[in-house]
Amino acid sequence: MHQADAHTEAEADAAPADGTGTEDTLELRLSEELLALLGPERVSPGAPSDASALVGSPGEWSPVTTSAGLFQLVPVQLARDLAVISRWMNDPAVAAFWELAGPDSVTAGHLGTQLEGDGRSVPCLGVLDGRPMSYWEIYRADLDPLARHYPARPHDTGIHLLIGGVGNRGRGIGSVLLRAVSDLVLDNRPHCARVVAEPDLRNTPSVSAFLSAGFRFCAEVELPDKQAALMIRDRAHRDHL
Repeated sequence: MHQADAHTEAEADAAPADGTGTEDTLELRLSEELLALLGPERVSPGAPSDASALVGSPGEWSPVTTSAGLFQLVPVQLARDLAVISRWMNDPAVAAFWELAGPDSVTAGHLGTQLEGDGRSVPCLGVLDGRPMSYWEIYRADLDPLARHYPARPHDTGIHLLIGGVGNRGRGIGSVLLRAVSDLVLDNRPHCARVVAEPDLRNTPSVSAFLSAGFRFCAEVELPDKQAALMIRDRAHRDHL
């Protein structure tokens, strides 16, 4: 779904930073063997939504001070946030990559699938200095269709990013926030050793943004709709990159 093949920094910020292609995060069934590996985090496929079950509770993660301002992840509430997220999705620079342009019901369907799912993907607003300005999806990469295409490890956590405001694009804010959010994941998910992303290989500005945020280029990965750059930020090396 999330093709990212922009060729300008502004478009790279507008695009989902690490889209998963046409396969949906919530369509991958969890085998009993995989569920057994989850230990205390185990959930049953189709269970009621519980964001803390697989990803943690981003709404409880402390705000962080960045060079761009005070930043916080706020889990999406459909009634409160649908209008602004739908407006962002209808921005032509965003719609080209997320493919969720149209009436609010299109975005509502995308959000609802996550909000009503088993908690392996948590949609959030990124709030900078008290103002919503970005959309994030924090998801279990090891439980995502992406895991079919790279050597996933238990608790690998993936991130998708959309910068909503035009004024925040092309200024390096994406890199600042990618570092901040990956730090939040590593700080609050002790079993997670790696944060994963897979931007389009042709999207040089996006790949550069991940490199600036402390990710390393790991491999080229052939996904259903794109050739991707597998980007990984390792817990062990986070203080050196």
